[in-house]
Amino acid sequence: MTGKRRKIIALMVVIITIAGCLAFLYIWHYGKQSDKNTGSSSQDIKIYHSNVDKDRDGIDDQTDILQSTKDYIATRPKYKSKYYQGGYPDDGYGVCTDVVAAALKGAGYDLRDLVNEDIQEHPENYDIASPDPNIDYRRVKNLKVWFANNTISCTLDLKDVNAWQGGDIVIFKNHIGMVSDRRNKDGVPYVIHHYSSRQKNYEQDILEKRDDIAGHYRMS
Repeated sequence: MTGKRRKIIALMVVIITIAGCLAFLYIWHYGKQSDKNTGSSSQDIKIYHSNVDKDRDGIDDQTDILQSTKDYIATRPKYKSKYYQGGYPDDGYGVCTDVVAAALKGAGYDLRDLVNEDIQEHPENYDIASPDPNIDYRRVKNLKVWFANNTISCTLDLKDVNAWQGGDIVIFKNHIGMVSDRRNKDGVPYVIHHYSSRQKNYEQDILEKRDDIAGHYRMS
């Protein structure tokens, strides 16, 4: 074997060795990053079921509320703030509070009546000069009071992903929505809500993007 040929072979060995090392380092680094970003799998999260069936339809409240939320947004309501004499929107329009009201109504809870009753019994908790049952339950500030005083208060810690369940209610500073059973790669659930006439998707991964979460509640 000539000296030139030996040099070529030696160079090829060096190149192959370097390439192998680089490939190993790339795979190791990628694997470490994947482990870091994976978070909790949705398969690891135990689904919560309520022991209550308010409307006695054979479906527990938590499941019923979540399904009613999905049924409501499936109608693709258009965003507009209007007053309705009967309280509940009946023309395909709605706002954020209507998502929650429709979700609860589908499980047997009339939020309009519940909020009105609480206002009548505990007016000191609400800053309302002239109560109107047709609109009071559609105001976020009133729902903050009602949910805080009449439902199960849950954690605001997003790292405790098991404590966030589809069918829960999440309240922000000036907004409200329903917790979805759909989750991101870290196990944090999406929110089903309605906030704008330009909104394309009702179910969005927003919890980690907001810094104004004011409440997290569960009916039963």
